[in-house]
Amino acid sequence: MAFTEYLKINGELLPFPDSYDLSLSSVESDSGGETEAGTIQRDVVRQGVVDISVSFTVTSVWLKKLTFWSKQNKLTVQYFDTDTLSLKETEMYIDRFKAKLEKDTSYKGVWTVSFSLKEF
Repeated sequence: MAFTEYLKINGELLPFPDSYDLSLSSVESDSGGETEAGTIQRDVVRQGVVDISVSFTVTSVWLKKLTFWSKQNKLTVQYFDTDTLSLKETEMYIDRFKAKLEKDTSYKGVWTVSFSLKEF
């Protein structure tokens, strides 16, 4: 039985995540808002904008890769799409990168790394 692939960054499969939290949002234009009658007018220009919060327990090898990617302006990401239950490719960037040392080892530690992937 094969494991589900959840994330690939620049074509490289990431380790199995400890947590994977996908949210979808809409982008609305400035022309929307509340009308004089008190009703809400929405002018949605884009739906389904992806924001993925993930965390991993990794060694220093993956810590180095993830830290490098967190400094890049744009990444090609394949993520597990909850609509199709398969990988979908888009351009994203890493936000709120956090690394926490869980255990010191002779191999530069075991780390918990968490971050958000935000779609352009």
